[in-house]
Amino acid sequence: MANRLSRSTSPYLLQHADNPVDWWPWGAEAFAEARERGVPLLLSVGYSSCHWCHVMAHESFEDETVAAYLNEHFVPVKVDREERPDVDAVYMEAVQAATGQGGWPMTVFLTPDAEPFYFGTYFPPEPRHGMASFQQVLEGVHAAWRDRRDEVDEVAARIVKDLGERQSAYGASVTPGAKELDAALAGLVREYDADNGGFGGAPKFPASMAVEFLLRHHARTGSEDALRMAADSCEAMARGGIYDQLGGGFARYAVDRTWTVPHFEKMLYDNALLCRVYAHLWRSTGSELARRVALETADFMVRELRTHEGGFASALDADSDRADGSHAEGAFYAWTPAELREALGEQDAAFAAAHFGVTAEGTFEEGASVLQLAADGAPGDADRVASVRERLLAAREERPRPGRDDKVVAAWNGLAIAALAETGAYFDRPDLVRAALDAADVLVRVHMDNSGRLARTSRDGVAGDNSGVLEDYADVAEGFLALAAVTAEGVWLDFAGLFLDSVLHHFAAPDGTLYDTADDAETLIRRPQDPTDNATPSGWTAAAGALLSYAAHTGSSAHREAAERALGVVGALAPRAPRFIGWGLAVAEAALDGPREIAVVGAADDPATAALHRTALLATAPGAVVAPGAPGSDEFPLLHERPLVGDRPAAYVCRHFVCDAPTTDPAVLAASVGNTPGG
Repeated sequence: MANRLSRSTSPYLLQHADNPVDWWPWGAEAFAEARERGVPLLLSVGYSSCHWCHVMAHESFEDETVAAYLNEHFVPVKVDREERPDVDAVYMEAVQAATGQGGWPMTVFLTPDAEPFYFGTYFPPEPRHGMASFQQVLEGVHAAWRDRRDEVDEVAARIVKDLGERQSAYGASVTPGAKELDAALAGLVREYDADNGGFGGAPKFPASMAVEFLLRHHARTGSEDALRMAADSCEAMARGGIYDQLGGGFARYAVDRTWTVPHFEKMLYDNALLCRVYAHLWRSTGSELARRVALETADFMVRELRTHEGGFASALDADSDRADGSHAEGAFYAWTPAELREALGEQDAAFAAAHFGVTAEGTFEEGASVLQLAADGAPGDADRVASVRERLLAAREERPRPGRDDKVVAAWNGLAIAALAETGAYFDRPDLVRAALDAADVLVRVHMDNSGRLARTSRDGVAGDNSGVLEDYADVAEGFLALAAVTAEGVWLDFAGLFLDSVLHHFAAPDGTLYDTADDAETLIRRPQDPTDNATPSGWTAAAGALLSYAAHTGSSAHREAAERALGVVGALAPRAPRFIGWGLAVAEAALDGPREIAVVGAADDPATAALHRTALLATAPGAVVAPGAPGSDEFPLLHERPLVGDRPAAYVCRHFVCDAPTTDPAVLAASVGNTPGG
C-alpha cells in the first residue's frame, strides 16, 4: 500500500512511496501529528541519484520490522534536498556542527517544534565498524525521548540557540580589489595538485567556478600561473575517468586524486558549469580538446537530460542493473577486456584497451576499468578511434540504463541555458541555442507565476509546490542574460530584471547581505544564509554576478550597489578559502574590469553585424556584457543613441557608460575586449 509520498512530484520521494515506512512529506501536518501523538520526528533527507540513500532505503526503510518500530515511535518525514535546499541547509549545518562532517542520506531527529536533537547520516542495518545499527539508533532515541525528555529539550534548545549565533554578519567587508584577488590566486597555487590537476586530494571535485576565476584573472592580468592551472586541470579531467569518454559529460566527482574512478552519478549542474568553462577555455586558448569537450558535454545534456517539455532533468543515477540482474554503481560505464572483445572483436578490442586504459586487473571493481584517455593517439588513428567509440557506445546502449531524476530545477536550468546559449554561439550550433531557448520558455511558462515569482521545481510540465530560493532567481537571471546576448532578444533581459527585482525586494537584508530564502518563505528554525560556493555557485555569489551584469546593461545604480555590497564577503573569504568562493572571485574580476559593455549595432542579416557580434561574444574581458540590435532598437538600453558609423555596422565598447570611439572592424573590437584565440 502506497504511503503519503505517492502524491509527490519528486522522483526521490516517489521512490519511497511503497516503503512500509509511513512517510510524511515535510509540512505543518507532520509536525501537528507529532504534537498530537507526543513523539519526535525522524527527518530523512536525500536525493534521487544518491547511492547511499538507495542503500539505506533498501536495508532499513524497506524492512518491515524496522518500519513498524519507526512508525510506532516516530513521525517519519522524507525530504528531497533538491526540492527543499533550505530545509537541507539548516539541518545540515546542525549535523556538521555536531559531528564535524555531513552527507546524504542525512538523518536528523526533531522535536515537534522542528528543533534537532540527534544527528547522523547513513546508518547500517547492523552494527558495523563501531557504528550503531539504525534499529539501535531508533531504540536509543526513543528511550531518551521517553525517559530523559527534559534533557532532550535542553539539548534541542541549545542547538537552535547555537545555530542562531552562527548567523554571520558578512556585510561589513569591502568589495575586493586587485590585492584580494591576487591573494586568492596565491591560495589556489598552494592548493593546486601539480601532478594531477585540480585542487586538494581525494575525493576530488571539478572546481569549475575556481577555473572560471582563473580564466578571468588571466584575461585581466596576464597571469600564466592562472592560465596553466585552469588549462591543466581541464585537460586532466577531460582525459580522466570522471569524463565519459564515449557519451560525453562529467560524473559528480572522482574518488581518487588522479581523476581515475568517479562517483558515477551525472548532475545537470556539474555539466552545465563545466560545459561553459570548457567553452571559455577554448575562447581563451583555442584548445581543440576544450572545444571537443564543451560540445560533447552540451550534446550529452541535450541527448540524455532534456525532458519532453524542453527543460532539463536533474541527474542520472550512479547505479544501474547488470546483465545478471544485480544492481551496482558504475555498471553502465565500466568495461572488462572480455566486454571489449564481445563488442569489437579481438583486434579492435586490443586497440581500444590501449587507447582507453582498459587492463586485465581493472581500474575499478571486479576487474572492470573506467575508460580514460591517456593520449589522443596517432593522427592516422582518428577514424579508427571514432569507429571504436561509435560501436562501444552502441553496445553500451544495450545495457540497462541508470535511472533519471526528471524533475526540472529552476536554478540548474538557468546554468544550462547559459552554457548551451554560449556554446551554441561559439561553435555555430543553432540547435544548442534553440535548446537553451526551449528551456527558458519552460521556466517562464511553467515555473513563473503571474507576479514574477519562481517555483523551485517542476515535473511533466507541472510546477511543484516549493518556492524558488535565491539561487533559482540568480541562476535563471544569469542564464537569461547570456541568452539575451546570444539571441539579440531583449525580452530575456527584461525577465532577468524581473527576477533580480525579486532578489532585491525579498532576499536582501538592509546591510546588503543576502538570504537563501525569501522574506515571505516558510519560517524554519533559522533563515539560511550561506555565501560560499559548493557544487554550484551560492545563491549569494550568483546574485552578485547577475546584478552586476544587469547593472552594466541598464546603468541601474541600485543593482550595481547591491552587487558591490554582496561582493563584500568575497574580500573576506578570498585569501582564506578561495576554492569555496570561486564564483564570487570570478564576479569580483568582472567588477574590477568594469565590466565592459559592448553594444553591436547593425542589421541582423548583415554579415558585418554577425562578425562584430561574434567577436563581442568571444570577448575574454571578465564578465563583458553584449547588447546586439538594429539601429534605433529599444531591445537593450546599451543600444540607445548608438548609430551606425558611415552606414556600416559598428561596435561600441564602454565602461560605466563611458565609451571608446566606435569601430566597424572586428579586429579592432577584439583588441579592445581581450584576445580571442578561439575566434
